[in-house]
Amino acid sequence: MEQQIYPCPSYNQIPDSLPNTAGIETTLVFADAEKAVLRDLAKQVADLAARPEQAERRIAWTAHNDLKSDRPLVFCDPEFGWNEIVPQDHLQTRDPLARVWEMHLRKEIFWGTRMRDDKVIEDYFNVPYHYTDSKWGLKEERVGGEDGGAYTFDVALKDYDEDFPKLHFPVIDVDTDMSARTIALAHELFDGILRVRRSTPWWHALGMTSDYIGLRDMDNFLMDFYDYPEYVHKVMKFMSDGNIAKMEWLEKNGYLWPNHEGTYVGSGGFGWTEELPADGFDPDHVRLKDMWGFCESQETLGVSPDMFEEFIFQYQLPIMERFGLNCYGCCEPLDARWHVIKKIPRLRRVSVSAWADQKAMAEMLGDRYVYSRKPSPTPLSYGTVDQDAIRQDIRQTLEITRPNNCRVELIMKDNHTLGGNPDNAVVWCRIAKEEVDRMWG
Repeated sequence: MEQQIYPCPSYNQIPDSLPNTAGIETTLVFADAEKAVLRDLAKQVADLAARPEQAERRIAWTAHNDLKSDRPLVFCDPEFGWNEIVPQDHLQTRDPLARVWEMHLRKEIFWGTRMRDDKVIEDYFNVPYHYTDSKWGLKEERVGGEDGGAYTFDVALKDYDEDFPKLHFPVIDVDTDMSARTIALAHELFDGILRVRRSTPWWHALGMTSDYIGLRDMDNFLMDFYDYPEYVHKVMKFMSDGNIAKMEWLEKNGYLWPNHEGTYVGSGGFGWTEELPADGFDPDHVRLKDMWGFCESQETLGVSPDMFEEFIFQYQLPIMERFGLNCYGCCEPLDARWHVIKKIPRLRRVSVSAWADQKAMAEMLGDRYVYSRKPSPTPLSYGTVDQDAIRQDIRQTLEITRPNNCRVELIMKDNHTLGGNPDNAVVWCRIAKEEVDRMWG
């Protein structure tokens, strides 16, 4: 009988996070063979985490985020490229949750043994709460998008007058029983090998424009700036207030987790810093001011800076004001709207995308912010990479930023494919590290 392959939904997760178990069909009863596989992988992760270079990397990320070191750091998350690094038919477990956990551990091992960028391999196994999020009350329906491909939306917010009153603030419903059973299983499997802890990515970015487009679709959203400007303001204000209400509910009920250590923050990089948490920190009751925040608005690339500030930024600002440190931006170039973005309080990490003016951003950021460079992932999408082109691109970034004493991180992400060759990610990391060594020794 042909072996059944169970899909693994974790390929494009935030690097240090596991997905919410809601929606994953599992009985939480793993076969002995599955447990043996997971424990063996966990032991390999623990061995990697115990190596001296992990402590050195933690120190380097802390100095980097605290703006005390100008030596660039390198990180690669191949995102959908993980499909080619660890194909689903290579996973040895069968239970859907076991496959998610197996995939997570295999990614850590690949980072530690093959990729060898500056990601710290830690001796933690993070387990999220099991929960549902009602979101905005109108259901987002994607059309297409299979295997990371293009998609559009079946418009849910069709008529503002009729449908806007149907919106409601997001409601989080935590399944405490399932959450307790899931973390108990993790303890059973990994105690004595990895430190099991609760860590839940309740959100990635809080920029809201992607949520808006999920209800309205891209074309309508952009036309609404002209056709229904009063409703764009109403929806953005509603979403801003709704996000703040959700954040404050999570804070009040003790569901937030600290992200000032090895947590992936913003659109690249990790959270180690001595500037967080804030005074009076209680690890059992994390506050927003103890955390990194993150907003972006990639979808408004074609919107003028003035319109961006009027329709989008003014509603993002009250969210970011609540965090101890902030990150901004992803794929959108920020040089044209920097005069707006720099108003963010305690802004620290700024995305410099493949479409940004690198020189202008280097001059604007200097040594006052983290210059989070996102090179184009296109060179890694071919079966054989052009190593000279990769080296030239990275060298150009370093030569542009060094005269401005920038705090640079080189972040490879947004990969939809590695051209069927997992070594492409390895090669990129090797070249990036070589170029840093060439200039910094």
